[in-house]
Amino acid sequence: MAYNVAQKLIASHLVTGEMLPGREIGLHIDQTLTQDATGTLVMLELEALGLDQAQTEVSVQYVDHNLLQADSRNAEDHDFLRSACRRFGLWFSKAGNGVSHPTHMQRFGIPGKTMVGSDSHTPAAGSLGMLAIGVGGTEVALAIAGEPLYLKMPEIWGVRLTGKLPPWTSAKDIILEMLRRHGVKGGRDRIIEYHGPGLATLSAMDRHVIANMGAELGATSTVFPADDQVRAFLRSEQREDDFTELLADSDATYDVTDEIDLATIEPLIALPSSPGNVVPVQEVAGRAVAQVVIGSSANPGLRDFAIVAAITKGRQCHPGLSFDVNPSSREILQDLTKMGATFDLISAGARLHQTGCMGCIGMGQAPANGSNSLRTMPRNFPGRSGTKEDSVYLCSPETAAAAALTGTITDPRDLTELFDLEYPEIELPEVSSVNLTMLEKPLAPEEAGKVALVKGENISSLPVFGPLADRIEAPVALVVGNDVSTDEILPAGARVLPYRSNIPKLAEFTFDQVDPTYPARAARTRDSTGHILVGGTNYGQGSSREHAAITPRFLGLRAVVAVSFARIHWQNLANFGVLALEFTNAADHDRIEQGDVLLLTGIHDALVTGKEILVQNETRGEVYPVRHSLSSRQVDMLLAGGLIPWLRERRARDTRDVMKDWS
Repeated sequence: MAYNVAQKLIASHLVTGEMLPGREIGLHIDQTLTQDATGTLVMLELEALGLDQAQTEVSVQYVDHNLLQADSRNAEDHDFLRSACRRFGLWFSKAGNGVSHPTHMQRFGIPGKTMVGSDSHTPAAGSLGMLAIGVGGTEVALAIAGEPLYLKMPEIWGVRLTGKLPPWTSAKDIILEMLRRHGVKGGRDRIIEYHGPGLATLSAMDRHVIANMGAELGATSTVFPADDQVRAFLRSEQREDDFTELLADSDATYDVTDEIDLATIEPLIALPSSPGNVVPVQEVAGRAVAQVVIGSSANPGLRDFAIVAAITKGRQCHPGLSFDVNPSSREILQDLTKMGATFDLISAGARLHQTGCMGCIGMGQAPANGSNSLRTMPRNFPGRSGTKEDSVYLCSPETAAAAALTGTITDPRDLTELFDLEYPEIELPEVSSVNLTMLEKPLAPEEAGKVALVKGENISSLPVFGPLADRIEAPVALVVGNDVSTDEILPAGARVLPYRSNIPKLAEFTFDQVDPTYPARAARTRDSTGHILVGGTNYGQGSSREHAAITPRFLGLRAVVAVSFARIHWQNLANFGVLALEFTNAADHDRIEQGDVLLLTGIHDALVTGKEILVQNETRGEVYPVRHSLSSRQVDMLLAGGLIPWLRERRARDTRDVMKDWS
């Protein structure tokens, strides 16, 4: 049978299930990735599971999100993460070493391998011919412990690329074109696989840009073949021995198809406040810009910084504009400096910041109210920048550089006339500045077992939640519309993320962007009836951070009834014992108001049999049919109160069975 690349990756790691779209499958996982905004919970979950040593080939903990040490909390979390890596057998990437995704690609990515990460942009590793999937932290913890990853078999969406990009465009414009065509829900329950002759013109790091932002399409993952471009990348990283060719069979087919002629791509830009709100730059040219930020995992390559340096070389950024540069890895900063490009950026007025995520996650670089910020980042959800009423645009490095020079949104193609500037040709080094000094290897098992976890005052234990009730009668604490993101459920940024290991404190910020009265109202019913949330389509899109499921659950959330869910948040809700239900009739969403009391009965039987549940609105005397799409494994897990209680029960049962056999 002819297979495409995605099918080859899945088939070679299939543990359970059949490769039929919609069916649950289990995959063996080779590698894991965690970052500090989500990793502390993963390490607490490893402790709760009683893990001795990591069972994966490679597991790496990065410190790249929370680098602003305004007080002791972030430093304490970094100490905890390092001690957990030493205890459980993980690599530790120190603060300042690099953003997880490009750094992992440089140092650890291997064609043909699988990886899960507690970051929704983990699919960036698909640029090397890997199957990399963003999931909640609990599932990463289980993968580290040697458990399979369970998910619904996605459709494979083949996107054929032809032609070559014209000057003043780059890989960011390709993924923005995909978002312009298909929006933030276009990739749901799909793996996107790029193929065709146009691939030969895209470097491995260009492909990283596209694979990274496949998450904004809602895709399960994005994959590319492992071809000569991947071999060249690994050779430049002095890791050519890790290369294995992985190509689609010549007669491979796809469940869904699309095609892009790269020669037709023009500079594009995502308007506030959604990555799917994409238009040509020409349509919004002339709007004033107060801030330009270069960097993030969405445009992390040396080329992405070097092209900005070449465009701005010998010129000055516009007066009154903040021109911010966040290097994506220490290695890339070294190469940029060797090329002289760092000097060119600084001379042009750039502010050089730490190697890390920084403004992408709202950790500094918050823009002024009422001003426009152009960023080479993956997301512009409301308030994500750290400014509640922000106005953030997403664009390519070329478009960002043009705005830095002019102070307005400018089509970079106009720079030829404005500054007599032809599109720069840049030469990148054939061999990268490999730097291993800030990577700590795992300890030998006999040494690791002696390590004690270092827990500061800000690190609390995981909350313990009880089994799912058969009957829920509770008020609706909040009704929200479509495309509510996890950033809106639980904000990121410097004000909130330092509490990421302190669930009781973190819960105080839940839905702060939407309704700051929610935490206090929810807490009043936490120990009695609990409460219910009602959502629109694509509820929980965006970040994989499981905190957005844990803190509402901590505040007494029993169920979410929505028109539809984003994949990772849907799974995270189940992982922490929250019932996720979908309206049979989408219009019923508009019939429910905050404060209505909803009654659900016979929940356990309906979950097991797959029958519809009738939700009774006791306030309005109405009934709404709802359904679930949980597998039988997930149902068992939900009835046990979540993934960790279920796994504990299963392992205890297996131990009892073994003891019985021995006796």
